Amino acid sequence: MGGGATRLHSVLAQTLSNNSPLSLPSSHLGSCQRADANLDQVFCQEQKGSPLCPPDPVDLLRQCEEALRDRPQRIHRKFTHLSEGNGASSSPIRVMQWNILAQALGEGLDSFVNCPMEALSWSRRKYLILEEILTHRPHILCLQEVDHYYDTFQPVLSGLGYSSSFCPKPWSPCLDVEGNNGPDGCALFFDQSRFEFLDSVNIRLSAMRIPTNQVSVVTVLRCRSTGKYLCVAVTHLKARSGWEWLRSAQGSDLLRHLQNLIQKHPSGPVGSPFSDIPLLICGDFNAIPTEEVYRRFAASPLGLDSAYKKLSQDGLTEPEYTTWKIRPTGECCTTLDYIWYSQDSLRVDAVLNMPTEEQIGPNRLPSFSYPSDHLSLVCDLSFKEGE
Repeated sequence: MGGGATRLHSVLAQTLSNNSPLSLPSSHLGSCQRADANLDQVFCQEQKGSPLCPPDPVDLLRQCEEALRDRPQRIHRKFTHLSEGNGASSSPIRVMQWNILAQALGEGLDSFVNCPMEALSWSRRKYLILEEILTHRPHILCLQEVDHYYDTFQPVLSGLGYSSSFCPKPWSPCLDVEGNNGPDGCALFFDQSRFEFLDSVNIRLSAMRIPTNQVSVVTVLRCRSTGKYLCVAVTHLKARSGWEWLRSAQGSDLLRHLQNLIQKHPSGPVGSPFSDIPLLICGDFNAIPTEEVYRRFAASPLGLDSAYKKLSQDGLTEPEYTTWKIRPTGECCTTLDYIWYSQDSLRVDAVLNMPTEEQIGPNRLPSFSYPSDHLSLVCDLSFKEGE
């Protein structure tokens, strides 16, 4: 970056400071202003009327860490590198899946009884979320429970070179919380330097042909380095016990949509590039591995496998947990989040390990160290040779 590197990028200033029209409630103004001041050295801006120069992600990460300097020790995670086929790709595709916890739900409805309200404030959590994303720098980023898309994630990540699509829930529970920032939904981001956008569709998932409150974003991309196509979906299925049948129906509906998309349409051109396209499906399924919706994905004719099974010794077992929280009803430690991929076309090169119980801490998630009750899933994928 040039000599203007000490000035704040105007987009970030509008989205991460309280001078924005979409500011935080007055109860958060003091702490937010102190934290936002730490980002004043991150981005540069050209003269008025000229394009904004891209921020340096390393500088932004450093400033996020500075804004969070008073927090307990950060959770550090390492990658497990896998030796499959001819070895890891020299240029893998990094994918991140994460339910980031909607701000309105964290503060208003989710009742994390061991988490101080200060740790749930947006003035703190936005830096923790951004820090996690910047630490791993994914090429494809799939998020759920996004209720700050338009005022934070879209403009900030756009400044970092990401393009995105967002689909809010039709009846988001966030809207029941006073002072909410709008509905939560699913968001899909991709690195424009790595992928070319081809098409995207927002899907409202159905059960027995009846529309439900859960959604999916499906985007078709072309890899700039290989010229190969990739269909990416992000979703968030119905939560809570007793709704297993609905999750199964929603999962089946998503699989149906994806199968229709990637199959060559009878009226389409011969050799359509969307025929047999590799799939990547990320989401908070709200389903443990023994549930029917998990079995449907595992047994799908689309040939899907779950990336995080690669962490197990037998390669067949999911992690013990992807979420660990304490609510008034008790402690919940289970696996609900997945990265599914086309195993015939894609190879898993590396997987980010899950933190230990000691790293998470006795009060579980979220916390001053981690902004969500769900852990991020990150893996490196590459196209198999000849695919």
